[in-house]
Amino acid sequence: MKKYNVVLWIAAVIITLASAIYQRSTGPTYPVSGKAELGGNTIKYKLIRTYGGPDNAEISIKEPTGKISGTMRFKRFKSFDEWSEVSMVNMGGKIVAYIPHQPPAGKVEYQITLTDGINSVQLTEEPIIIRFKGHVPAAALIPHIILMFLAMLFATRTGIEAIIKGDRTLSLSIYTTVFLLIGGLILGPIVQKYAFGAYWTGWPLGTDLTDNKTAVAFLAWVLAIYMLWKNREKRGWALAAAIILLLIYLIPHSMMGSEIDHTIQPPPGN
Repeated sequence: MKKYNVVLWIAAVIITLASAIYQRSTGPTYPVSGKAELGGNTIKYKLIRTYGGPDNAEISIKEPTGKISGTMRFKRFKSFDEWSEVSMVNMGGKIVAYIPHQPPAGKVEYQITLTDGINSVQLTEEPIIIRFKGHVPAAALIPHIILMFLAMLFATRTGIEAIIKGDRTLSLSIYTTVFLLIGGLILGPIVQKYAFGAYWTGWPLGTDLTDNKTAVAFLAWVLAIYMLWKNREKRGWALAAAIILLLIYLIPHSMMGSEIDHTIQPPPGN
């Protein structure tokens, strides 16, 4: 039985890691990576879409030959701004430009064009959007990440327990709900306050999917515990809650998150 239990936990870990990697890599804050061909050279790039430092955001591309230069155009997202353009500077094997620092939840869209003096290439068809955020202390961020991972891990293990009609479905459900409560509904708002200046931007105050999906998942697990408490055989409620949380995790992180809309102000001169 111990070996069987270990196998079930390993399966839960694999599913959890796969869903976490998928969520992270498909989210709007994951860097845009790719390759570009220019003058017989292959340029690899990774362009950031989130920045949490107190200074300007560095946008850099490795270029050890010194033969390629670049320009970056940018403007605030959702604004009446005109495009600004700056030349990228060669700094120790890379070409660099900086996006002016923005307040938390401020966004900037930018595009980069490279040239070897004869040919040029635009790295992305559409501008990349980068969102600025405030500094989040490790004391808040690390426990939040660990507890949210544990919530998903225990939710997956609970779903497996429900499928095999195991006796631990209720206890595993309680662990899942506690992890989700502390990690998602207590530490989550604290992290968001540091990053974007607001504890809660989901319904009914906003449209942040991260907040909304956390609330939905928590309610699903509370309901599952209630139904299991009344009748231990109603494991289907725990399985449903586990599936709901898994589907929620498949929604990219930070979708429809906090952002500043500069268009609510009239354009300059009006």
